[in-house]
Amino acid sequence: MAKQQTGFSTLCFQKKRWLLLLLAMLSISTAIAFIIRAAYDSSCDRQHFDASNVGNRLQSTEKTKETARPQIGVTSPLSFMKSKLVLLVSHELSLSGGPLLLMELAFLLRGVGAEVCWITNQKPSGTDEVIYNLENKMMDRGVQVFSAKGQEAIDTALKADLVVLNTAVAGKWLDAVLNKDVPRVLPKVLWWIHEMRGHYFKLDYVKHLPFVAGSMIDSHVTAEYWENRTQERLKIKMPKTYVVHLGNSKELMDVAEDSVAKRVLREHVRESLGVRNDDILFAAINSVSRGKGQDLFLRSFYESLQLIKEKKLQVPSIHAVIVGSDMSVQTKFETEIRDFVAQKKIQHRVHFVNKTLTVAPYLAAIDVLVQNSQGRGECFGRITIEAMAFQLPVLGTDAGGTAEIVVNGSTGFLHPAGKEGVGPLATNIVKLATHVEKRLTMGKRGYERVKQMFLERHMADRIAAVLKQVLQKGNPNKIL
Repeated sequence: MAKQQTGFSTLCFQKKRWLLLLLAMLSISTAIAFIIRAAYDSSCDRQHFDASNVGNRLQSTEKTKETARPQIGVTSPLSFMKSKLVLLVSHELSLSGGPLLLMELAFLLRGVGAEVCWITNQKPSGTDEVIYNLENKMMDRGVQVFSAKGQEAIDTALKADLVVLNTAVAGKWLDAVLNKDVPRVLPKVLWWIHEMRGHYFKLDYVKHLPFVAGSMIDSHVTAEYWENRTQERLKIKMPKTYVVHLGNSKELMDVAEDSVAKRVLREHVRESLGVRNDDILFAAINSVSRGKGQDLFLRSFYESLQLIKEKKLQVPSIHAVIVGSDMSVQTKFETEIRDFVAQKKIQHRVHFVNKTLTVAPYLAAIDVLVQNSQGRGECFGRITIEAMAFQLPVLGTDAGGTAEIVVNGSTGFLHPAGKEGVGPLATNIVKLATHVEKRLTMGKRGYERVKQMFLERHMADRIAAVLKQVLQKGNPNKIL
C-alpha cells in the first residue's frame, strides 16, 4: 500500500510540474510570457489558476534575465524599423488590454532592432507591484522606461522617428509635458485608439487628433463610431484612420495547437472547479462589470436550464464559468450577480474565478466562449480570437468588433445586446449543449478563420503597412 501511495504521489508531482512548465510558456492576450511562481507541494489537492493577488502571480524579476539583444527578423514585415527610435506613450500601465497591446508592439519592434522607449503618463504615487513587474519585464527585453514628465521624455519625443499614443486618454500627455513643442511632434504621431465609450470623447483628450500623422483603430465599427462622434460632438475631423485587426501571439498558438498541453490543462482546471470531463462548460472571460454583461449571461444560462428541463432534453450537465471575478473590490455589480446565482439555487453550476492573466488553462478547459459585452460591444475583443484558436465556438453579442470576428452560424452565433438578447442567447446555449457535432464543427471553422486572418504575423503585416505610411508623412523626403 505504501509503495502504491508513493507511486501515486510521484505521478501527481510530475503532473503538476508539467503543468507549471506549461504555464511558464503561456502568453495570454500579449506576447508577454510571465513566469508563474511554483508554489505547490507534493499532495494532490485542487488548485485554482486565480490571480486575486497579482503579486503572487508575477515574480518581481526572473531568475534568468532575457537577453536585451534584439533578434533581427530578416523576413519580418517590420524589419524596416531597424534602428528607428520609437517612443510609446501609455496613459497607464496595468493588466488591461490597451497597455498590454502596446507592450506587445514594443517587443515586436525590439525584435527587429528598433530602439524603443516607454513612458506611462498616469502612475500612482506609491509603489505598485504590477507596474514594477511590467516595467522590469520591458527593461529585460531592452525597452527603455522613462518618467513621463522628465526632460528625457521631451528630448526623446523630439528626436523620435515615431511616437505612438496609446488610447484617447494618452492625449493629455501632449500639452501637460510637451507644451510649446507639441506642433513639432504631432506630424510623427500615430494615435492607437481602443476606446468605445462615449465619455472618452472629450476635447481635452483629443483636440490634437486632427493634426497627427494617423490614427489606428482595432475594428471598422469603432473607426466609424469615432469618425461620426468626433465630427458631430466635438466638431473636429479624424486624421487618416487605419483599421488594424489584432492577432494571436505565437506563444498562445503553440499551446492551442498542442493536444497534450490542452489535455493536461483541461483535466487540471476541471478538477479544480469540481466538474466532470463530460460536463459542458460555457465561460465568460472578462473583468466582471456591467459593460461585459455577465449578469445577462447568467440570466440566459438560467433560462437555458429551464428550457432543458421543460423540453426534457437529454444533455450532459452544463455549467457557467465567470473568469474575471474580484470580490476584494466588493463591487455592487458582482454582489448582484452572486446574489442572483444564490436566489436561483444554481451555485453548483456557476463557478467564479478570480482575475488572471493566464486564461489559456480556461480556454483549454471550456467548451464554449460567451462574449456578452454590452452597449457598443468590444472595440475588438481579443479573447474571442484566442478562444477560436482553441477551436471553441463563440456566442457573442452582435455589436462592436465581435461581429467582425464571429461568422454567425458558422464559427458561432450572434445575439442582440441588452435584455432582448437574453432569450436568444439561452436558445443558443441549448443548441450547442444538445449538438456536440455543431460545437466541434463551429470550433474547427473558427480555428481555420484564425489561421487565415488573426495570427501575430497577420497583425505585424497590418501594423507594418501603417507604420510605413506614418513614417513617410513624418519624413516625406526619406525612403524606407
